[in-house]
Amino acid sequence: MTLTSEQEGRPAPGRSFPVADAWLPAFDAVPRSLFLPDLLWAHDMATGTSRSLDRTTDERGWLAAAAADIPIVTQWDDGGHQGAEPGTVPTSSASQPSLVASMLDDLQAEPGMRVLEQGTGTGWNAALLSHRLGDANVTTVEIDPQVSAQARAALRTAGYRPTVICADGASGYPPGAPYDRIIVTYGLRRIPEAWIEQTRPGGLILAPFGTHYSNADALVRLTVHSDGTASGPFLQPVEFMKMRSQRLTWPQNPADGGTLAESTTTATLPAHDKFAPFPLAAGLRLRDVVHAIQPHEDGARTLWLYSLTVPAWAAATFRDGEDEHHVRQHGGRRLWDDFEQALTWWHQAGEPGADRLGLTVNPDGWQAWLDDPAQRI
Repeated sequence: MTLTSEQEGRPAPGRSFPVADAWLPAFDAVPRSLFLPDLLWAHDMATGTSRSLDRTTDERGWLAAAAADIPIVTQWDDGGHQGAEPGTVPTSSASQPSLVASMLDDLQAEPGMRVLEQGTGTGWNAALLSHRLGDANVTTVEIDPQVSAQARAALRTAGYRPTVICADGASGYPPGAPYDRIIVTYGLRRIPEAWIEQTRPGGLILAPFGTHYSNADALVRLTVHSDGTASGPFLQPVEFMKMRSQRLTWPQNPADGGTLAESTTTATLPAHDKFAPFPLAAGLRLRDVVHAIQPHEDGARTLWLYSLTVPAWAAATFRDGEDEHHVRQHGGRRLWDDFEQALTWWHQAGEPGADRLGLTVNPDGWQAWLDDPAQRI
């Protein structure tokens, strides 16, 4: 890849994020503002909060948000939310432009290739793809009828006519297959088999993937093989809204049955921030576990672990300055024992982050690996 002046540290006029040379004409020709609704919510990544902006009453603020390198929420609560105040759960958005640019570069798409986009959203990404690859080579799928209709209208107004399909993306879109590339704009906990079947051997699937251990994802680039499998490295930590059919359902805390086991640990709790390296590795190693961190008024923190497959939980409370920490476990899986094994493995492996991890997908599911597909986690 040839670096632009932005990637070399010199921001290009009017843009604060790097864009690969091959995608510069598309970004210059297709502003994000063409695809945003009059009422939007600018998301502050530092605070995790969103504030509403209405173009009809604050056009200057609206335009500034549209041009900024920030995510913008365009739908709350699967469309059930009304009013200007933020809703409960963001369910559609325009992604941060710098991430859009880096993902398109990571896709390694070339003119003449056929691309399936999963998650149309506002339609901006589909327009960028259409500008470079041509309308006939771009298919985009969106599950939400209102979001899909709005995107189709915005695309036509902007002069682009890719194939826009309103459907559940888990089935792919067989009429347009085989695809050279699939790009996914929502977080996954499983890679649908249909996507591998609809990608030609040697083609790529670029998707945010993670586990239910945390809400964070990491971008993975899978190469599809002729034997029906796909494999490739994680590229960078990210966080996306999740595929609707793969959202987390929190387990019920088992109150009865089993024995409560208490013990102590000398382990140190690793960072669990959004893009910290341990949660991704822990989820890939532990499987079917979700965590929560409970802060206490005295400064202590309790790590809660819940099984997604059997009634079981564990809790370990950490206090700064103490060498031993109280642990409780209950139910049909000794979650703390599994957690300590994963933590020991992570330390011994050199505390790997996303850049040392990878994923192999086959009809039976997925398998994570460290540094090489042969070194399974």
